Amino acid sequence: MLLSTETERLNYRLISLSETGSTNDDAVEAAKSGDPGQLWIVTEQQNAGRGRHGRQWSSPPGNLYASLLLLDPCEVADAAQLGFIAGLALHEAVEAATGVSAPRLALKWPNDLLLDGAKLAGLLLEGHRVGAAGNLAIVIGMGVNVAHSPTGTPYPTAKLQAIKPDLTREALFLALSDAFARTYSAWRAARRANPADSFGAIRRLWLERAAGIGTEVTLRLPTGEKQGIFESLDRSGRLQLKTARGLEVVDAGDLYLSNLAIGAELKSRA
Repeated sequence: MLLSTETERLNYRLISLSETGSTNDDAVEAAKSGDPGQLWIVTEQQNAGRGRHGRQWSSPPGNLYASLLLLDPCEVADAAQLGFIAGLALHEAVEAATGVSAPRLALKWPNDLLLDGAKLAGLLLEGHRVGAAGNLAIVIGMGVNVAHSPTGTPYPTAKLQAIKPDLTREALFLALSDAFARTYSAWRAARRANPADSFGAIRRLWLERAAGIGTEVTLRLPTGEKQGIFESLDRSGRLQLKTARGLEVVDAGDLYLSNLAIGAELKSRA
C-alpha cells in the first residue's frame, strides 16, 4: 500500500497491516495515544470487523479495509458531513479505477456505495473524545468489495473484479486516498469561504450521484415504518421524506429502496 507523493505532501500518513482486529479500533487507539490525525490504517484482513450497530462485517483477504483518523476536523454538529465527503471520494475512486459512473454507480444515503443496485461498499463514521483536552477524533471506516462479495446477506452485493478482473486493492486505495484528500481540502476551503453553507457543494455533488431520489422509499425506525418520496437532503444531510403529512426530516433509520429491492443500515450522524 502506498500514498501518492501529492497526498503525503498534505501530511497524510499510512500504516499498512497484514491482519488486525478492526482498523477503526486501531485508529481510535492511535488517537488516544496522541496521534495528530490524517492517518490511514489499511489491512489485508480483519478478524473483528464491524458495521453499523456493531454488526459483524465480513472481511476476507482481497477486499479493501481502511480507516482514516482525523483529529478536530470540525465541530461535532458538522461531523456527519464527513461521511458524505467519504462517500464522494469512494464514488470518484471507483469511477476512476473502473470507468463505471452514475447511474450504475450510486451513493445510498448516507453510508453505502451501490453498483447496479447491489451493495459494493460501506462506511462507518465514529466520533470519540480523546486526551486531556477532549479533542474530537473522527474515524471513517471504509470496506470495499474488490475480490469478494458477501453471501447470505439480506440484500444483493457486488464486487469490483466482476467488472474489472485485474483491479487490485492497492490501486483502489491509491485512488481513494487521493480522492479523499482533494474532497476534504475543498470542503475545508468552503468552510473558510462560506461558513454558513460549507456543506452546499458537497450536498449538490452527493445528490447528483444518489440512489432513490424522487422515488418511493420505506424507512424502518424504532417507532415503526414510514413511507414516502425521497425528496432530497437538508442542509445537515438529513433525509427529507415527503409523506401524506407533508415534508418530514429523518435523522436515522433503515432505508429500503423499492426500485432497487435492496435494504441497508443507515445513519446520518456520528
